[in-house]
Amino acid sequence: MSQSLTGARRTYGEETLADEPRVVAGEEDIGSILTALDDADCRTILEELDDDAYRSASELSERCDVPLSTTYRKLELLEDAGLLEERLRIRQSGRHASEYARRVEGVRVAVDGDDGIALELS
Repeated sequence: MSQSLTGARRTYGEETLADEPRVVAGEEDIGSILTALDDADCRTILEELDDDAYRSASELSERCDVPLSTTYRKLELLEDAGLLEERLRIRQSGRHASEYARRVEGVRVAVDGDDGIALELS
């Protein structure tokens, strides 16, 4: 494995600062991330969340031209993969909404004969 991956090893799902890369080495975790990144709608959603702003599912559906029901499924896929962060938007009307932000800027794949495949999320 490369030096940068071993030196910065983190457990998947562990909270890290935005500027600290985290390493994903578990086969199931790697699979869920690669599955999400392989999906065109998921990639469109990630691209739309490029300015550190939180957006609701409705906003993302409209901006990405993806049906709302599909947007909810893709958001769940991205969140389960650890690529999105969800928080609650509090409204005075009492109708609160979940909103989402991207947790990663980049994904790097490392292949090592001894350790297998690892992803570095930054």
